Amino acid sequence: MARHSAPRFSLRNKFLFALVFFFSVSTVVFLIKRAPSTSCDRHSDAGVKRFEPLPQFGADPSPLAFMKSKRVLLVSHELSLSGGPLLLMELAFLLRSVGAEVCWITNHKPSETDEVIYSLENKMQHRGVQVLPAKGQEAINRALKADLLVLNTVMAGKWLDDVLKENVPHVLPKVLWWIHEMQGHYFQLEYVRYLPLVAAAMLDSHVAAEYWKTGTRGYLRIEMPDTYVVQVGTSKDLMEIAEDSVAKRVLREHVRESLGVRDEDLLFAMINSVSRGKGQDLFLQSFYESLQLIIQKKLRVPSMHAVIVGSDMTAQPKFESQLRDFVRVKKIQDRVHFVNKTLTVAPYLAVIDVLVQNSQARGECFGRITIEAMAFQLPVLVMNGLFLLIFGCFCLRPSD
Repeated sequence: MARHSAPRFSLRNKFLFALVFFFSVSTVVFLIKRAPSTSCDRHSDAGVKRFEPLPQFGADPSPLAFMKSKRVLLVSHELSLSGGPLLLMELAFLLRSVGAEVCWITNHKPSETDEVIYSLENKMQHRGVQVLPAKGQEAINRALKADLLVLNTVMAGKWLDDVLKENVPHVLPKVLWWIHEMQGHYFQLEYVRYLPLVAAAMLDSHVAAEYWKTGTRGYLRIEMPDTYVVQVGTSKDLMEIAEDSVAKRVLREHVRESLGVRDEDLLFAMINSVSRGKGQDLFLQSFYESLQLIIQKKLRVPSMHAVIVGSDMTAQPKFESQLRDFVRVKKIQDRVHFVNKTLTVAPYLAVIDVLVQNSQARGECFGRITIEAMAFQLPVLVMNGLFLLIFGCFCLRPSD
């Protein structure tokens, strides 16, 4: 594995360790208290740097305090309610909280006004994050002057050639590339040709890191830079609700009432952006077949409902129409509920009984919603193709 000397990126080790503190420690401590101490990660991760979780933390100075007054540029390929951009936004807010100067660039925006983008940009600006246009001299100047430049997702790498052009070599030594994807079609030089030259790469799981190490070497004949694993965790706000029994009870009563679900009913949920790769179609098919089996076997079970959180008819109109048509044809409209995409998942985690992560895509290396559900002490059903390496999940084969 290619390695880069410390002078190329003097903030790297401090920054990565601090990220581990924020994104990992609270989750790990919470799960260790409630789960068996057996790890699911049986894959080799030679060459990937590990960080041991800190045993405890309190009111000490922020581990990101060294970033005070540092200039940070965050580049995302899109701005949406999906996992990658939201994680980068959380990082932006953490950096702002310690006094860093943070700028945000979204490389691809729709030509028409988008309410989600407008709302998220306003939220960032309200928290002191400067939102810049993706192209132009200002973007170039910010990149050249930045102490740290974070590329978020593989697709963000195209911004380097599209905007910086001949200035790319001056920026690479201070680039941290945060990769979330595991799809094989990203192993193309047009996306990652600069990957060996950046200061460091950061991935969400050890399996993902090993996958990228093997894939770049095998398919592209290039080496990964220094690679770090920072497993995603839960937010402080969500953890506060997860540990507040009164808040959960109030949310359960209110949201179930709005859905038309009784307290004694059994509620299954998928909380993902609606898309074919996430597997909502298989979720609904399995749910319907379960209802039929209950009738055939004359089983005495609580009334079952399913909720899909992440609906957006503008994003996936054809696929979502197919889902709704399936519900209508099978006459289960009273059992299946669709909820629009939302930044706030805690109310739905407070009301459901089981979370299903049914994604069929290889790119799902580490579903954050799964950890969030486990913080609410919910059982989680996952497919074995998910590459989820965490405590306490029930792993199923697609044939099951």
